[in-house]
This record gives sequence, C-alpha cells and structure tokens, in this order.
Amino acid sequence: MRRNATAVWNGTIKEGKGHLTTQSTTLNQTQYSFNSRFADGVGTNPEELLAAAHAGCFTMKLDAELSQAGYNPEELKTTSVITLDPNAGKITKSELTLTARVPGITEEEFQKFAKIAEEGCPVSAAFNFEITLNATLEQ
Repeated sequence: MRRNATAVWNGTIKEGKGHLTTQSTTLNQTQYSFNSRFADGVGTNPEELLAAAHAGCFTMKLDAELSQAGYNPEELKTTSVITLDPNAGKITKSELTLTARVPGITEEEFQKFAKIAEEGCPVSAAFNFEITLNATLEQ
C-alpha cells in the first residue's frame, strides 16, 4: 500500500505560505505557514499531522488487538502530543494519552494490549524519537 501527499511552498520561510493536499483530498490545498507551525496562525503544520497520524494508527492497532482477543471496545480515545525542539531542529517525543471503555477486560489485560499496540503500530515503528503512553481504562 502506498499513500501520498503534496506540499507546495511559495516565498520566504517567515513571510511565505504553503498548502498541503492528500491523495484522498481530505486535505485539499490546506494552508500552512510559519505562523501555523511556530505561533497561533491559521492552518495546519507537520507536527499536528504527525500527531493525527500517530493517534489514529495507535487507536486502530489497539482496536484490532482487543477485537482479536474477543473484546468489543465501546470507545477508544487517543491524543498524541508531538514535541518539536526548535533549538535542536528536531521532533523529540510523541506522548500518547488514551482513555478507553472496554467491557469485561481487566486492568492488567488492558495495559498489556495498549503496550502491544503502542509498540506495534506502524507509525510508532517509523518514529525515531521517544514515545510515551498513558492508558486509562474507564469503568
């Protein structure tokens, strides 16, 4: 399977602007800029897109693991916070925070499956920085 996205940038780094389009066109000339990346400008940015990719991939992997084990999750909600160290010029961390409602599962089993999903998600495997997971099972 192959997926693609295209970035177009015009102008200088601080005054310029760009747009992103994904193969599915879910993002269709979606704007991004210096301000949307490093301040509070309108538009998206690479770190936000990585966070969405990580949260989505991890959540789907966890659902697959739980379903294969015979559990039927009512809700899995994951947030990823990507940390960019502007001084080092690199992304240093993705912090996953999960809240889940999974009837009939023990806390121990839940934590085991969450860890399997965190380590086995293809996006996690692609990252070369620290990944943390805080998983909460709601009753």
